[in-house]
Amino acid sequence: MRTIAFVGPSGTGKSYRATMVSRQNGADAIIDDGILISHGKLIAGTSAKKEPTRIASVRHALFMEDHHAEEVKKAIRESGIKCLMILGTSDGMVEKIAVRLGVDPIEKIIRIEDVATPEEMNTAKNMRLNQGKHVIPVPTFEIKHDFSGYFLHPLRLFRKGFDKDVPPDEADKSIVRPTFSYMGDYTISDNVLIAIAKHEAEKIPGVKITDVNIRKTNHGLHLDVTTVLDYGINIYSVSQDIQHRIKDCIERYTSLNARRVHILVKGLNLNNG
Repeated sequence: MRTIAFVGPSGTGKSYRATMVSRQNGADAIIDDGILISHGKLIAGTSAKKEPTRIASVRHALFMEDHHAEEVKKAIRESGIKCLMILGTSDGMVEKIAVRLGVDPIEKIIRIEDVATPEEMNTAKNMRLNQGKHVIPVPTFEIKHDFSGYFLHPLRLFRKGFDKDVPPDEADKSIVRPTFSYMGDYTISDNVLIAIAKHEAEKIPGVKITDVNIRKTNHGLHLDVTTVLDYGINIYSVSQDIQHRIKDCIERYTSLNARRVHILVKGLNLNNG
């Protein structure tokens, strides 16, 4: 397996351009910030941007934890990768990652200056410094299960001309604000989440929500929803509908991960007719 690298200072747009550069240089997989990506899919690892501090994020990106390095090593061996491209902020960083993952020495280094203008790099730096925006080169759903920061929005790229879509593995990216960002806290009150859940669930005919209990974890929300249903409706199918609606609207409106939605049918309304 060949190993190449894509190097540039932090915040200059490496992750944004990673898929394009890998395609141009014949790489079929990427190592970026602790994750292994192939054809737009997260194959192994977890994002360094989920770490609570910047120092912890750097250690994660360098695969300093043995269990993290072993997981990605195993995936590299089993995935049939022919050329791996490692992203890093310096030659030393990508060389350390190559050693930690046990891959062949780096045979070629592509630099951000080779593929981006000074103006483009300055724009990327301003987004990083002033808005806390980071790009992860996979679709949002690929990283949502283990990401503890804040999703700003997915990014879909198009070529000039609305009918010319970029290949899927190059087009889908996620813009995030990591946990360690210094942009300040982003907080949504439990009352807002409860109001969203009740409003969405009670759009279903015959459903009355009497209580919503929310527990926040590092990986998302757990919601326990108590309801009274009209007599005669299908309890199982309506409960599933409530689950799906609450999960979908919470994630759509807040970008928070709804990991679990439990429904308790506490009673039946016999006065519905």
